[in-house]
Amino acid sequence: MLMILLKPTSKTLNTLLSNSQIPIFSITIHKPNKYPLHNHTQFHNYVNTYMKWKKDPFYGSIDHIHKSSLLKSIISIKNLITQNPNSSIPISDISKKGLQFDLKKIKVANFLRKYPSIFDEFTGPEYNLPWFRLTREAVEIDEEEKRVFVEFRDELNERLMRFIMMSREKVVPLKILKGMLWYLGLNDDFLETIDDECFKIVDLEDGLEDGLEGLTVVNSEKMSFLSVLERNAMSKSTSYSSNGISAGQHSDQVVSSMSHTRDALSEGLCEFPLFPSKGVRLKRKIQDWLKEFQKIPYISPYDDYSNLDCDSDLAEKRVVAFLHEMLCLFVEHSAERKKILCLKKYFGLPQKVHKAFERHPYMFYLSFRNKTCTVILKEAYKDELAIERHPILSVRQKYVELIKESEVILKRRRWGHTTNFECLKSPKLDLDLDLDCIDDGEQGQCL
Repeated sequence: MLMILLKPTSKTLNTLLSNSQIPIFSITIHKPNKYPLHNHTQFHNYVNTYMKWKKDPFYGSIDHIHKSSLLKSIISIKNLITQNPNSSIPISDISKKGLQFDLKKIKVANFLRKYPSIFDEFTGPEYNLPWFRLTREAVEIDEEEKRVFVEFRDELNERLMRFIMMSREKVVPLKILKGMLWYLGLNDDFLETIDDECFKIVDLEDGLEDGLEGLTVVNSEKMSFLSVLERNAMSKSTSYSSNGISAGQHSDQVVSSMSHTRDALSEGLCEFPLFPSKGVRLKRKIQDWLKEFQKIPYISPYDDYSNLDCDSDLAEKRVVAFLHEMLCLFVEHSAERKKILCLKKYFGLPQKVHKAFERHPYMFYLSFRNKTCTVILKEAYKDELAIERHPILSVRQKYVELIKESEVILKRRRWGHTTNFECLKSPKLDLDLDLDCIDDGEQGQCL
């Protein structure tokens, strides 16, 4: 074999090596017309785009992002209290459930006492045990939250459908979905009350685990969605407004029009919006690579990607498109990085998917506040019209205001001031603020 490779009379090999203008590991893939997006040479020009992390106080000051994990524990306990017929519960019923509420370093009773504006403590009817119930303000927000789940049920279903349709097999295991319900803005018992007209539970064949169940979309083969980036690109064209194509319509005519428009976008420039942080400057070679990366045809996260070369720039663009679309579906347009890493197997993500956040600092910001790495989509907080606001976001912002109010109450108590609740309230704030109303000068703290 070695003699054959070194043989100087191999004219075919010499011709191929001398005429090649692309990297030796490039692959030309010829596909049927069913996948027009991939009918071109897939290449990979590696550029080391790793840069030193730069703190941005703007993203570090978004409270509803950095208090999200804390708020999740509060709402879980709140839901347990409201399920009780008396809307109150003795501490003995929840004192042993710290792990269920993700409370590892603090007792449940001490945790509840840290938020007097949400949980009201009183003496129970028997044995003088401490009981807890919701304050009047917390009850009002809870009622609003329930109304949102009812009024926006269809939108919440569609967000979950979009998330599932981006998966490899159009089905996601229930154990994975349980960890993503919070980010999608769904209540804890959502999977127990799923709409049979939209979703169905199926058995998954997994060699590592028996009896694994997953959730899929009914008639998923007939559905097609446009990503947020595609809809924004189409909204800027006159043809989109004249045709009146809208996401969520599943007729054959609309699906055909969507496919034609998507192919047209892929042939042109459907670039990712970039938002540089103050003080962040890219090296020239990285800037040149980014310009070339933007020119690569856009791959929708809802399209089939089985024929992509995993080492090509085209595959990386598909990964970035998936991360962008997924964060657009989330309530805070952010998520803990370790949660995203759990999606690699079922969403076709590479082993080092976390490198995408480092290679694209103009799109994603990594916050290390609260000793947790959180990925934030910059576009959601720099262009308020680009991404649709999640209906449950305003409710969570109101809970965050109660958390801040609790901090004021506890501080006054330590100082020996009055404990009159009405006197301790912070100034009335507009809790229905838009995402872009955060003060740029407000300083956040990153650990």
